[in-house]
Amino acid sequence: MEIERILSKVDHTLLHTTATWKDIKDICDDGMKYGVASVCIPPSYVEPAKQYVGDRLAICTVIGFPNGYNTTEIKVLEAKDAISKGADEIDMVINLGLLKSGDLQAVEDEIRAIKTAVGNKILKVIIETCLLTKEEKIAMCKAVTNAGADFIKTSTGFSTGGATREDIKLFAENLGKDMGIKAAGGIKSLKDAEDFITLGATRLGTSSIVKVLKNQEVEGY
Repeated sequence: MEIERILSKVDHTLLHTTATWKDIKDICDDGMKYGVASVCIPPSYVEPAKQYVGDRLAICTVIGFPNGYNTTEIKVLEAKDAISKGADEIDMVINLGLLKSGDLQAVEDEIRAIKTAVGNKILKVIIETCLLTKEEKIAMCKAVTNAGADFIKTSTGFSTGGATREDIKLFAENLGKDMGIKAAGGIKSLKDAEDFITLGATRLGTSSIVKVLKNQEVEGY
């Protein structure tokens, strides 16, 4: 698989709580150099990052992150604030407690409210697959589709596990037409990236792919 194709699907990610502006600026530089889909960064850095990159790179950020149990009103406010500061894409975390309580309609309604708030900007819905049953994952495929979101996303990277090949295959079999799939967490190599794309992932949340390429350049490949 051509490396340019892989990079075009990468959300180059830095969400560590200790990330500095220099760290964010560095991944923005890398994102522009390597032609990634976006950089995914903490909300507090959206405005300066957008001012720095302009139209050369999409800025993605997270809301309700990483636990998802904020109220819908707060998530909507977070999303609107991020968009007003220049975010092009929003990755939201669902309320897992509501899902586990069986209130799938409330989860779907929240996704719909946030999609309304972001308008034509891209909304990705993180369902934290490592904490869900197969039945819950399938139910979330339907809820995300029904709510009008743009992507379903596997993981925050802050829980007990990341993306699996089995989950990407399950998503591809149960999502509505034209829905995007973002695999995130544990994508460490070009082989991982190729596998997930082949199975149906249209975005990859990872910090590793660009690092792999930079290391190859240093080593003279």
